[in-house]
Amino acid sequence: PQAPLPPPAEDEPESWGPHRLALLVPFRERFEELLTFVPYMHRFLSKKSIRHHIFILNQVDHFRFNRASLINVGFLESGNDTDYIAMHDVDLLPLNEQLDYSFPEAGPFHVASPELHPLYHYKTYVGGILLLTKQHYEMCNGMSNRFWGWGREDDEFYRRIKGAGLQVRRPSGITTGYETFQHLHDPAWRKRDQKRIAAQKQEQFKVDREGGLNNVRYRIESRTALSVAGAPCTVLNILLDCDMGETPWCTFG
Repeated sequence: PQAPLPPPAEDEPESWGPHRLALLVPFRERFEELLTFVPYMHRFLSKKSIRHHIFILNQVDHFRFNRASLINVGFLESGNDTDYIAMHDVDLLPLNEQLDYSFPEAGPFHVASPELHPLYHYKTYVGGILLLTKQHYEMCNGMSNRFWGWGREDDEFYRRIKGAGLQVRRPSGITTGYETFQHLHDPAWRKRDQKRIAAQKQEQFKVDREGGLNNVRYRIESRTALSVAGAPCTVLNILLDCDMGETPWCTFG
């Protein structure tokens, strides 16, 4: 069942305040989830008077999926009219209107906290939905580009946040528990790429102290403004590049 759409609101009146959110959505081959996500999030954020721009970060190369690199690219391409970001999974919808998407001035704000996320409950988890000011994301040098395939990049990013001297904050006073979000992903028919080839297994728990925003390699194939059920977004078709000497696990070959 799909979550009901919040009622539409006026588009970004001046009273909404000075901050503007870049909603960064790593994406590949989940068209039906996109059709639900974009109008839902546009109305959810508009009802909360959050200025925002939704960026769909569509990986169109032939390498394995790299969520962290796509977020780095989205950060670099999101423009100067946004001053904070949400790293947001396309298959996770907020159902509770008390969830805070406002400017996280005090530090990274983990909206999809372990106490609320329907699947992931360990205390260092920072995936799903995480808000950061652009200044704080730069302090972390973004995310590591070494994680090809599904998983682990969030755990490494948690270490970057702590290393930058930042404190992760989480929602308080939310009483809806594990029903705070709707998870759209159906693992029965959409398998995630969780394979760990030999070289990758030894790397997955290391902290990448060298790479991130400073060395993400990519090309924008196209930038397209779309309207999905009346909700605006920008689709970036992104070609990532892989250094086979550094991360040979970017392919299955």
